[in-house]
Amino acid sequence: MRFVLASQSPARLAVLRAAGVEPVVRVSGVDEDAIAASLVDPTPDDLVTTLALAKAEAIASGSSGDEVVVGCDSMLLTSDGEVHGKPGTVDVARERWKRMAGTSGTLLTGHAVLRLRDGAEVGRAVGHEATLVRFGRPTEDELEAYLATGEPLNVAGAFTLDGLGGWFVDGIDGDPSSVIGISLPLTRRLLRRVGVAVSDIW
Repeated sequence: MRFVLASQSPARLAVLRAAGVEPVVRVSGVDEDAIAASLVDPTPDDLVTTLALAKAEAIASGSSGDEVVVGCDSMLLTSDGEVHGKPGTVDVARERWKRMAGTSGTLLTGHAVLRLRDGAEVGRAVGHEATLVRFGRPTEDELEAYLATGEPLNVAGAFTLDGLGGWFVDGIDGDPSSVIGISLPLTRRLLRRVGVAVSDIW
């Protein structure tokens, strides 16, 4: 049974490897913006789980083997009620950091697990994890140096916990692996719901 990670995120891959799993990585290439735009007034939880499921389904559709496919998607729900994905540009990342410095937000990560036998889906489970993140107040020089690294441009909420952004996170309340991109506890529970023990994939 292959464990397939439907994500190009090096952080998710690192979490799984540290936890004893060497997944096959397949990138879904789904149009996240188009999927989000097709939803009618979704809650933040619905948004991240729908995107995670779309990624897993895209990979599963091309499978012919005995696999577990896991898709994830993360977004930051800020204190003003807005949901943010990857900023994409320095200007957007700078503005987000100026607004969230000294505040807290909730990092939401949607998860979808599909169980396949001979390429046919025989089980699915979806869920999400929410973790409170308390942001520090980087100085202007620190923020500009961080932006110049490029790291915050391609990660949900314009920060990382396991990289350079960790210097500017004062603390979290919840699951650290979820903030990095894939919740180990939630993934274990979802695997169990499709009949797979986590020890089967170590």
